[in-house]
Amino acid sequence: MVNHRTVGDRATHLSPEDLAALRESLHEQRLFRQEQLRQIAAPPRAEDLLRRRSAAQAEVHVKVAASARMVLADVEAALRRIAEGRYGICHLCRRPVERERLMIVPQARYCARCQQVREAGR
Repeated sequence: MVNHRTVGDRATHLSPEDLAALRESLHEQRLFRQEQLRQIAAPPRAEDLLRRRSAAQAEVHVKVAASARMVLADVEAALRRIAEGRYGICHLCRRPVERERLMIVPQARYCARCQQVREAGR
């Protein structure tokens, strides 16, 4: 979706070039997270077996894998939104997500205001 609205004096327009760059960034993130998850799932190396993981190391390993799966799911959802023409619209208020926000967090589902509200409610 190419968005041509302006909120205040902030343009939220996503040009075709912006959308292409965001799609490429999301594809790169997907590849990175998939590789990260492959490495986490790989059988331990001999030296790792000799050292045996501590409980704390195992916990970190589990949390990193969970985080990678969560980000991968967000990235794939953003790629689906692009394919369906729904990309760049806040899931809560239905207003455009700021271009600057998408350039920093291309998988963002919420505009900055709604994201702050969600985080304050946690």
